[in-house]
Amino acid sequence: MKICVIGRGLIGGSLAKAAIRAGHDASAYDKGETPRVEEADVAFIAVPPSAVVQVVDSIAPRLRKGAVVVDMTGVKGFVYEAMKKHALSKDFVFIGGHPMAGKERTGWANSCADLFDGASMILVPYPSCGRGPLDMLERLFLQLGFARVVFTDPGHHDEMIAFTSQLCHLISSAYVRDRLAKDHGGYSAGSFRDMVRVGAPDPDIWTELFSLNREALVPVLERYIARLEDFRDALATNDPDRLHRALEEGVLAKSHIDGAEANKV
Repeated sequence: MKICVIGRGLIGGSLAKAAIRAGHDASAYDKGETPRVEEADVAFIAVPPSAVVQVVDSIAPRLRKGAVVVDMTGVKGFVYEAMKKHALSKDFVFIGGHPMAGKERTGWANSCADLFDGASMILVPYPSCGRGPLDMLERLFLQLGFARVVFTDPGHHDEMIAFTSQLCHLISSAYVRDRLAKDHGGYSAGSFRDMVRVGAPDPDIWTELFSLNREALVPVLERYIARLEDFRDALATNDPDRLHRALEEGVLAKSHIDGAEANKV
């Protein structure tokens, strides 16, 4: 299969390398270059959300009829609306995508063929898409190392990503800015490392992602703040019963998460 990747960052580079590992004819281009898409069966668009429209508009006249284009951005509502004009034209097939994999360090130099091994790939198709392209992509992503492909709609995707990814980055970024963080040596172990791991997201990339997904992210963030305030108020008023109840609720919620994970095995 001929695969064209536009965007030579961590995700784009890893897609190209994974495709080559799987035996496909893959090439990757920076978004400022002119990609050779005329014979591509699949084109992956691995650029920031704000650049997707420009990139797809630029390659659209040169795509062969029936080619499949998949963006790799972390927000789907914005892209889904912006790409409707192409999805409805049926000159080629456009499908929203989001690989659930990454690293703290970005760029081509940090990309690798095994980045997606065992990961989940999310696809957000339009109702007019049909099963053919989706079945083809599912087979392809499994070849690239993904463990499963999840199909959803843009609203549910953005709400879930606000919770499972974006909230985590916000929490970690706030945590590492405490005045005590610089003196953690000798006082920290696994809990500290877990909390700070995603505490330095790229400001350019994540400002855009947070802003574009603010309608889903703000309610998730507000619910989290309310739970923290419950802990704060229990401590401030010296109410151990309230504190205990809140901790018990956390234990129960964690058991549900653990049970769901165990059922996947």
